[in-house]
Amino acid sequence: MPATLLERPPRTDLDIRPMTGTCGVEVLGVDLAAGIDVDTVQLVRQLLAERGVVFFRDQQLTPESHKAFAQLFGPIVTNPVYDHVPGYPEIMPVVKEPHDKYNIGDTWHSDMSYMEEPPLGSILYAREIPPFGGDTLWTNMTAAYEALPDTMKKMLDGRRALHSDRFLTERLQERNAGRSTRLREDRVGKELSALHPVVRRHDESGAPALYVNYPFTWAFEGMSREESLPLLSQLVQHATRPEFCCRFRWQKGSLAFWDNRCTMHYACNDYQGYRREMHRITVAGQRPA
Repeated sequence: MPATLLERPPRTDLDIRPMTGTCGVEVLGVDLAAGIDVDTVQLVRQLLAERGVVFFRDQQLTPESHKAFAQLFGPIVTNPVYDHVPGYPEIMPVVKEPHDKYNIGDTWHSDMSYMEEPPLGSILYAREIPPFGGDTLWTNMTAAYEALPDTMKKMLDGRRALHSDRFLTERLQERNAGRSTRLREDRVGKELSALHPVVRRHDESGAPALYVNYPFTWAFEGMSREESLPLLSQLVQHATRPEFCCRFRWQKGSLAFWDNRCTMHYACNDYQGYRREMHRITVAGQRPA
């Protein structure tokens, strides 16, 4: 097998630090606002495929430079469910005010997997953070798949599942209560859904990864939601074992770029009484084959 990036001689101009044994990597020594060259773009792509999520610290991004970085990896997707930053339809605000009871992203999920062409990745930039709390966790779904028993792999081979946004839109008023990042009111009764393989091969690395998540994977093909929940819960519980995960403590100016094709993530809601503001841009992908 070809060596991974982390097994090759390191680049001397960048400091690349794995977060855990399986998930996440920090890339230090790069100024994203100044632009990055083609080699660095390729490096980030390869690290995304291998580690699931790439972190950068101490960045000074305007909305325009945030967009410019995202466009190096593909077209930007406007979020169909949530509102956007005023004047920037490409940027989704992820805000929790001191008086809010709830945040968003408070369950293990992969962004927008209910789309026919779910996104390649999400790029989240920290503009204001609380003095403590508000960490985000990611899990590497490639590592989770590799650790499954062979009998489970055979059972999942060729199986598809229906992904839907009804977890959000059927509970719109409930989901908007106590949250400053709000779902669009015009989404009521306009379900987005798509069938995707349960085991998805990565578009670039070809590695198989579990492609399920609790809120948006609604049911396995040919099964009801109720019939699907035991297997879905088992797979999510397996995939979120600590050995497949990393946890990131945000600082102002931190940026996380994660691969939605081979990760899930979870946003901690443990900073009541403090404000947290993040900006998210989503990069387009393609329908899983």
